[in-house]
Amino acid sequence: MKIAVIGGGPAGLRAAEVAATRGASVTLFDAKSSVGRKLLVAGRGGLNLTHGEDLAHFATRYRGPGQAPDFWEKLLSAFSPQDLRQWAAGLGIETFEQRTGRVYPREMKAAPLLRRWIERLRALGVRFEMKHRWTGLQPGRPLRLDFLVDGSERCHDADAVILALGGASWPMTGSDGTWTSVLSELGIGIRPLVPANCGWESPWSPEILAIAEGQPLKNLVVRAGNQETSGELMVTAYGLEGGALYQLGATLRGMPKPLIHIDFKPSFSAAELARKGSWKLSPAAEAILRHDCPPDLSRVALSERAKACPIPLTRPRPIAEAISSAGGLRWDELDANLMLRQLPGVFVAGEMIDWEAPTGGYLMQGCFATGTLAGTAAAHSLSGGQDH
Repeated sequence: MKIAVIGGGPAGLRAAEVAATRGASVTLFDAKSSVGRKLLVAGRGGLNLTHGEDLAHFATRYRGPGQAPDFWEKLLSAFSPQDLRQWAAGLGIETFEQRTGRVYPREMKAAPLLRRWIERLRALGVRFEMKHRWTGLQPGRPLRLDFLVDGSERCHDADAVILALGGASWPMTGSDGTWTSVLSELGIGIRPLVPANCGWESPWSPEILAIAEGQPLKNLVVRAGNQETSGELMVTAYGLEGGALYQLGATLRGMPKPLIHIDFKPSFSAAELARKGSWKLSPAAEAILRHDCPPDLSRVALSERAKACPIPLTRPRPIAEAISSAGGLRWDELDANLMLRQLPGVFVAGEMIDWEAPTGGYLMQGCFATGTLAGTAAAHSLSGGQDH
């Protein structure tokens, strides 16, 4: 059973591991000179592997047009956050859960985990072919894969292929989205890749920036349309960053004129704030709240504004700056085992598929879980096993 895995991020590495464990001869190809580059980027923030919330709520964190309603619930039941922690423990990496629910390696580093993971893959017989940029695929048995290597074209055959080429965020790590043209030429439906989990631009005045730039806005509730989330924001020269904004990305992208409302005092009602008369706000929050307000604005009106301060946004930051991307392979192109319906024997995992999730461990869990399913299904397809 010859399986080719294209892409050396978390989804591809996990798919290679699962397929090799099930007896396949696995070769992993990557355009870069080493694997796990995006994993190392995530490690700069401590490597948030997963989250500790209950599985039913966990599954609701994933969204994308055309997903089967129960897909993520089934997927996460097959490879759960606890399974991911046990997998890390098997590499000798102890994890812990923060008060927020986020799960990290005790060392708060990615390099030790990646190093031990690669050692395990080599022990399983996985071959690594670096500096191989995937350029094409010819259907059939076997499948023919085209690569560009040091300026020359090379071909490799495989009985099954697992594509795990990522989205288009952090392109310096290798996930540059060039795979979209290859699959489009084969007639595969793809939604445009767009930035997710990213900052948004807003035309701040010089007066606001003089006070607020680089300052955090804490303990907020932020609303966009009929969606709301709590958390923090950071004021930047171009607009806003922060987890509270990231979770609203899909809603904001669907608005003709993106707009958020910030509740600076979620613990109080507008009437309570009006009765209090004065509240503790940071200088940055105060500057944003009072900007463009008439000096004689009533206490009641200011209280109402503090509960729903409008911030118009213009556009998301470029996809290269985003933590992750949305868009990608349409769900109707895939069967329940993440195999491309039009290309039998070709499976897909990770951020290539049109799903998105907020930061907090959900992205990594999604990549590991889809990689597990693709690796299992690819090996079963060749061994005559039945997937359910």
